[in-house]
Amino acid sequence: MNYAVIKSGGKQYKVISGDVILIEKNSAEKGSEIRFEDIIMLGEGANIKTKSSELASAAVIGEVIEQIKGPKITIFKKKRRQNYRRRKGHKQDLTVVRIKSIGVKTSTPKKTVNKKIASEKANTSKTKPSSASNKVNTKSEKTSSKVDKEE
Repeated sequence: MNYAVIKSGGKQYKVISGDVILIEKNSAEKGSEIRFEDIIMLGEGANIKTKSSELASAAVIGEVIEQIKGPKITIFKKKRRQNYRRRKGHKQDLTVVRIKSIGVKTSTPKKTVNKKIASEKANTSKTKPSSASNKVNTKSEKTSSKVDKEE
């Protein structure tokens, strides 16, 4: 069974494919897909991956089920013998997410583009030294002509 520990909204969640979790409000709409890329750990039984190089290509994909408000939280302040009491409360905005998949991203198309760019850079670097040598020659010709005029 694959599981992952993801970070969202300053909190960490251990998730398995198919789990439903409550995270802090996200701007995603109902039915849209969320990609969690801040992954702390991936695991499958005894095989655990925690290195950043292994986790860089990993992603957890979830689907937004709905946007809700959490339970009411009451904040009560009191100072004894001062007749001081304050009562406040609020409901936190939450997003309900169902985890669809846990896995590693594949990025093969980017590698082919990088090879093309590298070959273009190699071609342009070959032409640069020849133009630079021409500039050096023109400078030396100018200085030699000035020396001839002085004599």
